[in-house]
Amino acid sequence: MTTKVPLDSILPLVQKPGRYIGGELNAVRPDYSQIDLSFALVFPDLYEIGMSHQGLQILYHIINRQPGLAAERCYTPDVDMEAQLRQHKLPLFSLESRRPLAEFDVIGFTLPYELCYTNILTVLDLAGIPFRSEERGEDFPLIIGGGACAMNPEPVADFFDLIVLGDGEEAVPELIWALRASREQGFSRAETLQCCADIQGVYVPSLFKPRYSDGRLTAIEPLKKDYPAVTRRIVAELPPVELLTRPLVPLVKPVHDRLGVEIARGCTRSCRFCQAGMIYRPVRERSREQIMKLAEEGVHNSGFDELALLSLSTGDYSDLPGLLLELMDHFAEEHVSVALPSMRVGTLTPEVIEQIKRVRKSGFTVAPEAGTDRLREVINKGITEEDLLTGCRDAFAAGWNVIKFYFMIGLPTETQEDLEAIIDLAVRAKKEAKGGRTQINVSVSTFVPKPHTPFQWHGQLSIAETKERIDFLKRKLPRKGFRLKWHEPYQSFLEGLFSRGDRRLAPLIEAAWQAGARLDGWSDHFLLERWQEAAEQLGLDLEAYLRPKDQDEVLPWDHLHCGVDRAFLKEEYQKALDQVYTPDCRNKGCQQCGLCDFKNIKPLIQKNDEADQTGEQQAETPKGTWKRTEQGQQPIFRYRVHYSRVGDGRFLGHLEVLQLVFRGLHRTRLPILFSQGFNPSPKVSFSPALPVGVESHIEYFDIDLSSPIKNLQEAAELLNISLPDFLAVQEMTAIQKKPPIDQIISYQCTLPDSVDLEQLAGHGKDFLAADQFVIERIRKQKKRELDLRPLVKRLDPDSEDARLLLLDLLHPHAAAGTSPREILEKVLGLSEEQSRLVRIVKWRAQEV
Repeated sequence: MTTKVPLDSILPLVQKPGRYIGGELNAVRPDYSQIDLSFALVFPDLYEIGMSHQGLQILYHIINRQPGLAAERCYTPDVDMEAQLRQHKLPLFSLESRRPLAEFDVIGFTLPYELCYTNILTVLDLAGIPFRSEERGEDFPLIIGGGACAMNPEPVADFFDLIVLGDGEEAVPELIWALRASREQGFSRAETLQCCADIQGVYVPSLFKPRYSDGRLTAIEPLKKDYPAVTRRIVAELPPVELLTRPLVPLVKPVHDRLGVEIARGCTRSCRFCQAGMIYRPVRERSREQIMKLAEEGVHNSGFDELALLSLSTGDYSDLPGLLLELMDHFAEEHVSVALPSMRVGTLTPEVIEQIKRVRKSGFTVAPEAGTDRLREVINKGITEEDLLTGCRDAFAAGWNVIKFYFMIGLPTETQEDLEAIIDLAVRAKKEAKGGRTQINVSVSTFVPKPHTPFQWHGQLSIAETKERIDFLKRKLPRKGFRLKWHEPYQSFLEGLFSRGDRRLAPLIEAAWQAGARLDGWSDHFLLERWQEAAEQLGLDLEAYLRPKDQDEVLPWDHLHCGVDRAFLKEEYQKALDQVYTPDCRNKGCQQCGLCDFKNIKPLIQKNDEADQTGEQQAETPKGTWKRTEQGQQPIFRYRVHYSRVGDGRFLGHLEVLQLVFRGLHRTRLPILFSQGFNPSPKVSFSPALPVGVESHIEYFDIDLSSPIKNLQEAAELLNISLPDFLAVQEMTAIQKKPPIDQIISYQCTLPDSVDLEQLAGHGKDFLAADQFVIERIRKQKKRELDLRPLVKRLDPDSEDARLLLLDLLHPHAAAGTSPREILEKVLGLSEEQSRLVRIVKWRAQEV
C-alpha cells in the first residue's frame, strides 16, 4: 500500500493548480502490488516546460512497458506551491498516484539546461532527501540524471549517484537489470554503484576525484580500476514506433502544445558553436513509413490538432518534400496542421515552401547566427548572405509577413563590423518584401562556449561587454518595422558558468538556493545578486570560469567522452581561424571526427528513389489548402452534450477544459463542422465559464455535425472514453438553436473548519433582511456598482449539516451577475483564502 499526499487543502490556494493533479490521457496508473522497482522521472522546471520534453516521455513509456516496473512523473513546483507544501509539512509527490518521492526506488532527473540546477535542490529538499550522494544512506532512493547537460554535469555531480551519458533507450533497461540483480544479491548502495559503472555510458561521479592546484583543475583521478573515462551511449537507430504512439496529453497548456514526432536524431553540419551537433551525432533518420505511423496513431490517440517534425535540422531530412506532401494530404481533412520548427535557409526548396504554405502561418525563422559571411565561415554555418536574402524573398512571396532572425554576439573573431552587419542584414532582408506591411524580429543571445565543441577553449563575453553590444544594436536598429529581443546577459553569464564549471560550484548552488534562488530560467525569478553574494562568501571567482582556456589544460569534462576526438575539435578550431569549411559527412564523406566505427555506430540515412519525382509532381500540380465543408450547402445537425466536471477537474481553467473537449471530440472521429478561414476551429459552443475551483453536474457544450448521430447513447460512451475521468458525459440530445435565457443556479457550498458559523449566520441574516446590498467593482480601470441583493434567491444552511451552505443565484443572460465566491467574501465576510477553500458544487439550473 502506497501513501497518497492529500492536496485538497492546498491546491485551491495556488496558481494553475492543474499542474499538480495528474490524470492526463495515456498516463499510467500503477498497481504497486505488482511492482518491484519504481521510478520517479523528474523534469526540473515547471509543468508547462516539462510536458513538452520528448526524452522524458520516451523513458516513461520504455519503463512502464516492462512487467514489474512503474514510472511516474514529477515537475518542479512553482514558488507558491512550494510554500504551501512547506507550510502544511507535505512532501513533494508524483502526479500519477501522488506518492511521496522518497518512497520510490529511483528518482531520475532530466538535465535539460544549466539554469535548472537550483530546481534539483528544491525537488530533493521537498522530498526530504539529502542533497549530496555521500549523505544518503541505504534507505534513500537512488538519484540518477541524464540529458543534454550530462556531458558536463560536474557542477551538480555531487548531488547524483549516477548519470547516464547519451541515449537512454538501451542504457536504462540495462541499468534496470543491474539494479534488480544488485537487489537480489543484497548489495549495498556503494556496491550497486560499482555494478552500474560497468554499463557503457553510466557515469558514477563518486568514482572520480578532481584535483586542484593554485585555483586550477589539474587532474581528474579515477578511483575504480579499468574505469578511466565514460563514453556516451549511442543507439544505432531511433526507438521503436510502438513506444511513442500514445503520447501524454497535457492538462495545462505547455510551451509546445502539439504532438512531437522525432524524424531524425543528430546533425553533422558541424557548426562549430553547436554542442548538440557534437553530442547527438551521428544522424539517424526514421523511415517515412515510421513517421507516418507515429503521426497517424499519435494524433488519433491524443487529439492534437498540430504535429511538429522534430530534429536538430528538420530541413535536412532526406525526403522532406515527399514526407510533407504525404502528411499534408493525410491530415488536411482532419484540420491538423504540420509545423517545421527547425529549418535551415538552404533547405527551403520551392517544393518545401509550397507545402508549408498549406498550413497556418505564423512567423518564419531564419538563423544566420552572424552578420557577415566571414564570421559565418568561422563558425562553419554554411550559408551566405545571398542564401539568406533569397530565403527571405521566397518567404515573403509565399505569404509570410513576419521573419525572425537569430544572431549570437561574442563569437570567436567577432569585430565591430560583424555587429554593424547584423543591422544591415536585417534592413536588406526587409527590402526583399517588395512592399506591404512586414516585420523583422531580431533576436540576440550571448555566445556560450560549450563543452565538446571546437570553441570549448574560447572565452565568453563579460556582462559589461554583452551589455555594450546589445546597447549598440538597440541604438542602430530602425524602429519602424523592426523589433529587437535579447537574452538577459545575467542569465547568459550563469549559463556559461555552469556550462564550463567544475565540482567547486556545488557549494555555490547550495548557497544560492538557501538564499532563495529558484526557477532561474525564468526572468521574473532570476536575481544574479544572490549568486554573486554566495560566490563572495565562498571565495569563488566566477569570472575566471569564463576565461579562454589553453588547449592542453585539463577541462572539467575531460573524463566524459562524447565520441568525437579531441584532435578533431582542435583541428576544427584552427579551421575556424583559417575560415576553412567542413562539409556535412552525410553527403560529402567521412570527416574523421572519430565517432563512427561503421559497424554499430554509423549514419542512418533514409533513401527514397521517388523523392525527386514526388517533388516535381508537387511543383507542377500544387495542392489546395484545407478541405472544408461548405456549411451553406448542407444541413447542420446540432447536439447538446451534458456533462459533469467534478473532483480534480475543478482545478482546471475554462480554456483548459475547452482544449480537453476539443481533443476528446477529435479522438471520437465524429463529423464535426469547422469554421471557415485559414485557421479553422471546431463548431463547438460552451455553457458559461465555470470558475477554477468550482465543480458542476450541469455543464454542457453544443456541437454542429455534418451528419446525424444514429445512436446517441453509443456516441456519449465513445466521448466518455476520450475524456479524462473527471469529465463525465451524462447524455447527448438533439437540439435547435435558441436564444439565451435567465437562469437560477443552485450551489452547495461546503465550508472549511476555519469559518465561524455563528458569525456567518449573522451576516446572512442581515443580508436577507436588507432591501439592497450594493458593492463596487473595478473593471478595466472603471468603477461600477452592482446590487447583489436581487441576485441571491436563497442563502440557507443545510438542515442536517451546518457547514453545508445552500445558495441559489440569478444568472441574467444580458446583465451583470455574481458568483458564489463573491457572495462568500462580500456578503458573508469570508477571507479570500477561506472562500478558496470552500468546496462549491453547481448542481441545478432552473429557467426563469
